[in-house]
Amino acid sequence: MIIGVPKEIKNNENRVGATPAGVNELVRNGHTVYVQATAGEGSGFADEEYANAGATILPTIAEVYAIAEMIVKVKEPIESEYSLIKDNQLLFTYFHFASHEPLTKAMIERNAVCLAYETVERPDRSLPLLVPMSEVAGRMSIQEGAKYLEKPLKGRGILLGGVPGVRPAQVLILGGGVVGTNAAKMAAGMGADVTILDTNLARLRYLDDVLPANVTTQMSNGYVIRELVKTHDLIIGAVLIPGAKAPNLITRDMLKTMKPGTVLVDVAVDQGGCIETCKPTTHENPTFIIDDVVHYCVANMPGAVPFTSTQALTNATLPYVVQVANKGWKEACANSEELKKGLNVVNGKVVYKGVAEAFGLEYTDVNTVL
Repeated sequence: MIIGVPKEIKNNENRVGATPAGVNELVRNGHTVYVQATAGEGSGFADEEYANAGATILPTIAEVYAIAEMIVKVKEPIESEYSLIKDNQLLFTYFHFASHEPLTKAMIERNAVCLAYETVERPDRSLPLLVPMSEVAGRMSIQEGAKYLEKPLKGRGILLGGVPGVRPAQVLILGGGVVGTNAAKMAAGMGADVTILDTNLARLRYLDDVLPANVTTQMSNGYVIRELVKTHDLIIGAVLIPGAKAPNLITRDMLKTMKPGTVLVDVAVDQGGCIETCKPTTHENPTFIIDDVVHYCVANMPGAVPFTSTQALTNATLPYVVQVANKGWKEACANSEELKKGLNVVNGKVVYKGVAEAFGLEYTDVNTVL
């Protein structure tokens, strides 16, 4: 198969779809790989490394799209890329369709085959291609939250871990999945007083066993959230419904009950966000303030640490990319329930129920396109 790795052009997105090691593995499997010039520069990988791994370097993004049967990238195509996508071209990337109707309609119009990292799902319901970036985003949410709690950045002016004789910050984490667990580990390690909420009692029992003593687990519901937001300094939104829009757990009216300088970090923002007042921001302009509450809503948080993120992502995606390249997308998805669940839009049809429901589009059973 001919595989293309374009340079990411989303704001401050420094990750790349494959490392030189990943490219080398594809070449060893008999595939041809084209990498756009400087695609890996932001992650610390030079063109020479890709060339030595067996890739051909192409100067422009248009040339990569024009020649490739499968595009492997990190973030969803942005508007300037739509016209480059060919009929029946396979795109394997993060799409998060349910939060972005124009993207969904564009991929339908382009007659593309869209295999979404975030909905590839194992039998145990884990999301293997979302996990590595969720780990990064969860850890980063505390790193960024701690920074924006500083007074010059309009936060409360509180040190996350406190000091002897002064209480630490109170951190509230909504969701006990991969993002929430990693956020709790980081916040607890920095000495904060952490509360983590989830609706799954079995998950809370597990977290209670594995997390340190400065983490309290609590069953999540609307009443509990409304009460806890009044007293917490840093609130992390870590809620995910695979392939669907995140629910609004914190509503606009709750902001007035929070302490001035409270910081909200909505990691779910690329899936619509779980905080009503959050809207996607960029690394360039990461925050905004409503009712004296600081909102950090960067939609591609792991893009700030691309050296770590790109390697973590390739570690997870490469086995699936090899499967698809070796067998072709139809056979690979027909033979693998995990990959089949990754199909969202195929040749003008929406084949993932959560995406169809998000925009009132016609849903087509995925088995009819295989």
